[in-house]
Amino acid sequence: MNYLRHFFLFVILGLLLGCTKDEETTPDNPVASGPRLILKFKFDSTQVRLNGLGQPEPAVEAGHGAQSPVFDRMSAHYAEFAPNATTLLGQGDIVYHAPETTLGGAAAIDHDLSLEVAQNGEFLNIPLSDLSPGTYEWLRVSLAYQNYNIKFRINPNLNLTGTIASFIGYDTYISSFAINDSIFQVNGNRRQGFWGFETLLYADTGSASPGATTVPNPLFTTSPVPAGSCVVTGELSAPLTVTGLETEDVVIIVSLSTNKSFEWAEIDGDNVFEPLEGEFPVDMGIRGMIPIVQ
Repeated sequence: MNYLRHFFLFVILGLLLGCTKDEETTPDNPVASGPRLILKFKFDSTQVRLNGLGQPEPAVEAGHGAQSPVFDRMSAHYAEFAPNATTLLGQGDIVYHAPETTLGGAAAIDHDLSLEVAQNGEFLNIPLSDLSPGTYEWLRVSLAYQNYNIKFRINPNLNLTGTIASFIGYDTYISSFAINDSIFQVNGNRRQGFWGFETLLYADTGSASPGATTVPNPLFTTSPVPAGSCVVTGELSAPLTVTGLETEDVVIIVSLSTNKSFEWAEIDGDNVFEPLEGEFPVDMGIRGMIPIVQ
């Protein structure tokens, strides 16, 4: 599906070149006065678990194990407000696009410059005037990086906790990244699904299969997203109308479903992650997004 990935890059880069708000669309611009548009992450393991089509999928795929990880932090690459269900990707109001680089060859997310935030952290804080007047019903957020803790087992009875860093953006340039005390040198681009795993006993890296990362999109029939991207789509809890005359901040809690979002190839059917027994991550996609307008 390389052509879809290239199409995605072409559309987004073209839109950015024609956007007049580039100088202000940074995660935090404290210079500008007036009301702000603030987006915060929330990680919810009890939120409904969705599949890639945005439909409830409580069951785990056959041959997989799954658990709800405990999130430490997350970064986003792109944010767009869409007026309605037929608004195509890139034709809404793009309020944020993270830095990219060609150091690794093709254009990719620059992990070194990505803003990582914890639970309730602001991943976007910009002047509300950067969002054009209008009414918006949907939010799209391209997720880039996750860091979370999971449970795993080695030997018959030794249950431990480890930390996973997973890169779920379309392509990411990584010079190096850290997981707790372990430093991983990469110095190159890595496709969606690249991960690192760190424990007290050892550290490892690997990649999920192309297309294996779940990216919920309830608008798949009217407004699809390219394969290989991680543009998650969610309906705002209430339509957001912006007039340009606002005097107060608009705060949106971007609630992400982490309900059994970490999946691995399950060998013996006990639903316990056992990496030293040959089990490995296969899907690290978020399982739904609900943007809650405060």
